[in-house]
Amino acid sequence: MLKIDKHEDVFVLTMTNGENRWHTTFTRAFNQALNEIEQSSGPAALVTASDDPKFFSNGLDLEWMSSEGEHPGGDRSVFGAEIMTLFGRMITFPMPTICAINGHTFGAGFMIALCHDERIMREDRGYLCANEIELGMQIPEPELALFRHKIPMPAFFQTVQFARRWTGPDALTAGIVQQVTDQSSNLSSAIARAQSLAHLANNRKNFQWMKEHIYGENAAINGVHGPAYMLRNSDQYAD
Repeated sequence: MLKIDKHEDVFVLTMTNGENRWHTTFTRAFNQALNEIEQSSGPAALVTASDDPKFFSNGLDLEWMSSEGEHPGGDRSVFGAEIMTLFGRMITFPMPTICAINGHTFGAGFMIALCHDERIMREDRGYLCANEIELGMQIPEPELALFRHKIPMPAFFQTVQFARRWTGPDALTAGIVQQVTDQSSNLSSAIARAQSLAHLANNRKNFQWMKEHIYGENAAINGVHGPAYMLRNSDQYAD
């Protein structure tokens, strides 16, 4: 389902499960891959990619979710909690993370892409889309929070309320991705960008501390007080 390669200081985590649809088995395999990568030390960065020529990740495995009985996708009852926990882990991962978006990226695939620090998207093929509303589903509040943190307004509203399908060039203009490339250079561009940032993870504790205070509990940009109050009372934020 996944494989890990190393290019100098860059780990490349490649999803190899076709459309890379998410179920419990896939979620656990992804989490185990992160365990292996996190056990490293020294400068490092992570690139997540797909080996499918058309899809980065096509969202939830709806066939598995609607089926009954045993299934290779695993336990359905724990899926929601486990995948959300994985996304929370990814957004605060203690090294720079780059997502190489080579094709269609829907729903949960869009979520994992947004959990990376930066995204590099193929310019000539593939869409980013949160299509829950088209499927008659609501977007849970933690997912809405993720999208709001990572997508500027008004692109956020168009994404979650209108299920807009973003091409690479449009996503770049909207600020959802940071770079677009052709097909042949998508992965290599992501690796090069990751290598340029890998030194920042030489101190993993500090790197993760910053992410936690941007995205985690009582995050600075989410607090009830504005920056003027915080500056005048900096002793309250000494940690």
